[in-house]
Amino acid sequence: MTKMTFLKSAAAIALGTSLTTVALADTTLRVASWLPPTHPQNAVVWPTWAKWVEDATEGRVKVEIEYGLGHPKTMFELVEDGVVDASWSYHGYVPGRFKLTQAVEQPLLGASAEAASVAHWRVHQKYFAKANEHDGLEVIGLFTHGPGQIHLAEPISSLSELEGKKIRLGGGVQGEIGARMGVTAVGAPAPKVYEMMQQGVIDGVFIPMGEQKSLRLHEVARNVVALPGGMYLGSFGIFMNPDFLADLDAKDREAILSVSGEKLSAMAGRAWDAADIEGLKAAQENGVNVVQVKEGEPMAEEFKALTKGMDEAFYESVADRGVDAKAALAELRQIARSYK
Repeated sequence: MTKMTFLKSAAAIALGTSLTTVALADTTLRVASWLPPTHPQNAVVWPTWAKWVEDATEGRVKVEIEYGLGHPKTMFELVEDGVVDASWSYHGYVPGRFKLTQAVEQPLLGASAEAASVAHWRVHQKYFAKANEHDGLEVIGLFTHGPGQIHLAEPISSLSELEGKKIRLGGGVQGEIGARMGVTAVGAPAPKVYEMMQQGVIDGVFIPMGEQKSLRLHEVARNVVALPGGMYLGSFGIFMNPDFLADLDAKDREAILSVSGEKLSAMAGRAWDAADIEGLKAAQENGVNVVQVKEGEPMAEEFKALTKGMDEAFYESVADRGVDAKAALAELRQIARSYK
């Protein structure tokens, strides 16, 4: 082989390799995220889904996570406007737009985040999707965090002691619960909670147990009241830009959707359940005073009493959505409580 022939052969091989690489990874799916990279949503959920997407599309679609793009409530708009291709956020950050999603947040569901997330997805598909609350977005997953609990700087022995205390609330059903408790609500995204607790801006926060570890609340919220089943669940959406999906080859579009939906919802809920276990462990290892209230005990009964009428309030709040909210909530509870 002459030197020139060798060089031509080498160039052809390099070009072929380059073209193969482009063919195998010709699209980057940009995901905006907002909790710390170490949080389970970013350390577990997104990487797992990214692997599913890459495998399902045979490497043609790669997923990249980007941070620092704004308040979590702006994630919906960033995806709608095509600034990024996908994201996730808490529905309670956008009051008024998302009402039906509060079905899964109602108190006393008594189910894990995984079970609730599967129920959330199925009921949305059957009842709520037609109300088009996610207009401009392709919903690819719905999930909840684990049971919301009470994290405080100082201990309490009764829920009535929360009256007047400055509590960070994220919106949604927890806002109604806070109002019934008489707390002074303070709004802020979850990543700001540590700083606010540290500076004494707030006395506490309603949030899942997992944040004792992921947000290091064990350093600043040294007292936790864990009610049986928690006070509420928080509703989150995972969504994509419809134009991004439409521009994909049909094979890749279907591949992405095949690893989303209920499969993605269940996986996300499962990851947040695991985070709660780790959060409780971190709290206990760091000497946090965790009061685990049992069914029938005074604070559990106190909480049940203050939630009376919340189902009816939910039905009334979504009366303009054109769906059978009562049937939907009943089915959601049946699915979540019977989930294996």
